[in-house]
Formats: sequence, structure tokens, C-alpha cells
Amino acid sequence: MRKTLVISGGTRGIGRAIVEEFASQGIDVAFTYNKNAELSEEIISELSEKFGGKYKAYPLDILEPNSYKDLFKKIDEDFSRIDFFISNAIISGRSVVGGFAPFMRLKPKGLMNIYTATVLSFIVGAQEATKRMEKTGGGSIISLSSTGNHVYTPNYTGHANSKASVETVVKYASQELGEKGIRVNAVSGGPIDTDALKKFPNYEEVKDEVVKRSPLSRMGVPNDLSGICYFLTTEKASWITGQTFIVDGGTIFA
Repeated sequence: MRKTLVISGGTRGIGRAIVEEFASQGIDVAFTYNKNAELSEEIISELSEKFGGKYKAYPLDILEPNSYKDLFKKIDEDFSRIDFFISNAIISGRSVVGGFAPFMRLKPKGLMNIYTATVLSFIVGAQEATKRMEKTGGGSIISLSSTGNHVYTPNYTGHANSKASVETVVKYASQELGEKGIRVNAVSGGPIDTDALKKFPNYEEVKDEVVKRSPLSRMGVPNDLSGICYFLTTEKASWITGQTFIVDGGTIFA
């Protein structure tokens, strides 16, 4: 029987690369989008033509974590099982005002929005996924993270502290869900050349610094993360849980 991945934020960047990676491995995919339903349908059409299988897209507001409960009920109607859950969606734009800023300009609302989208949404999504995975004997849960909580990045306090928090949640969840046959890990990329990164006001500066610091002399791209995400859901990773895997082109040590 084909297995199923549920991933938040599957239309662009890292999320889109992960969706295509899993589809290419014969896995059905339920992915979420924020507003662009038309793009989602285009992706489904492309995946169906290229790989066969089953793919469905659903709207999700990660600033409303409890909306995951209704989302999973809808997925239950379309898919017979859930084996993997990846929390990837992020917020940007007006929602992060006061959260993406120099330290002295940080505001509680912006910081809380980032925390809600990063940590609280992961928790509720993972809880709902776990309820389904228990029925099939286990599964794998992954949160995307960022090396911004290891390396200073201007204006990144809000995101960095939330990424550090979600990595801690991953450790705790792995301890409590292991008895259910569920492994929980994080994949920390950084920085990866995506549309989200291009919105940073200092994008060119960040890109130049990454290329300079990496012994591989290039910026990371979404496909650099999709492979390790897939690996962590396979039997070859059956004794890996509670870990954060850094994929950064060697820039942290430089």
C-alpha cells in the first residue's frame, strides 16, 4: 500500500522540492498552501502526469494552529493513511513586522506570530499526525529549522529563537512518541536560496557571505534539503530520532 506524506507549505521553495522528492519515491502527498489555489492545482497536475499517485492541496493558516484539526479531518476523507508529517510553512510580510527587526525594534505581536507559526503550529500538526500514525504502527515527523539560531543573522532574532524552540520540542516529542513507533527529527538549513530569503532586505549581502564562507563555494538550494528529509522517513533511518541535522554547506564552522 502506498504511504502518505502531509506537509505544510508545499507550493514553493523547500516545500515544493520536498513534495516532488516524495512523489518521485512513490509516496502520495497532501500539501497545504496559504492563498494560491491555482498554483496548487498546477503542481498537482504536473505531479500526476510525471509520477502518477495521489496528490491533494488544502488551504491552511499557520497563524491559527488549531485549524490543523479540521485540516486533518479533510485529509482523512481523501487518504486512507498518514505516515509522514513535515512542518515546513513559514510566515512573512505584515505578519512578521516587529518580529523581523533589530533587537531594539522587536515587538511582542510580531515575535508571537513567528512563534505561533513555527512552534505552536508544529505541535498541533504533529499531535494530529500522531493520532493517525498510531493506527498504522508508526511514522516519521520532521520540522524544518534554520541555522539562524547558531549563526548571527541581522534582524533574525524572532525567527532564530523560534527555531531553537522548535528543535527543543522535537527532542521532547521524540522521547514521548518513540513508544508509538514514531520518530521525530529536525532539518536545519541555511541559508537556502528561496523566494522567502529574497524578501530579506539584505539578501545580496547574506548570499555573498554564504558563498564566501562555504567550502563548496555556493548557496544552498531547496533540493539540498529534500533528500535528507526523505531519508529520515525511511527504514535506513530507523534508529534516528530527536536529532537536528544541519545542512549548511559547511558555513557554521567557517
